[in-house]
Amino acid sequence: MSHTATLVWGDHLLMGNGPMDELHEEFVELIALLQTGEDSELPGLLQAMESHLLHHFAEEDQWMLSTGFPPRDCHIDEHAAVLKSVADVRIQLAEGHVALCRDLTRALVEWFPGHATHLDSALAHWLSKQRFGGKPVVIRRNILSSAESH
Repeated sequence: MSHTATLVWGDHLLMGNGPMDELHEEFVELIALLQTGEDSELPGLLQAMESHLLHHFAEEDQWMLSTGFPPRDCHIDEHAAVLKSVADVRIQLAEGHVALCRDLTRALVEWFPGHATHLDSALAHWLSKQRFGGKPVVIRRNILSSAESH
């Protein structure tokens, strides 16, 4: 099983854009399933992730294009690269290369927080500014779980 920290949904990942936050929460749920899934479950789980990412990235790409988001090309290119990696690994997984799927899962866990913090937060700010004239207000609670506070 993976030794990579599990990505857990929480206020620290909120962007302040409801539709974007919903997509991100679904991504986090799917990545957790990939991290904990049995080898035999991986093909279905990876297919579910690929379907999610196709929708997720198409939504974000459309928001960028329809609003003229200035740094959209870099962001859209990153989405395309991730989709290509997932599609390539799905094909390899069908041939029995389980380790590649585990590597991809670890890479996605490591990639997502930075992507969200830098690229997606800029998009969320842009969308809010276009619609409301300012950046989104995001309230992040610093609540520790009972396990973390001991």
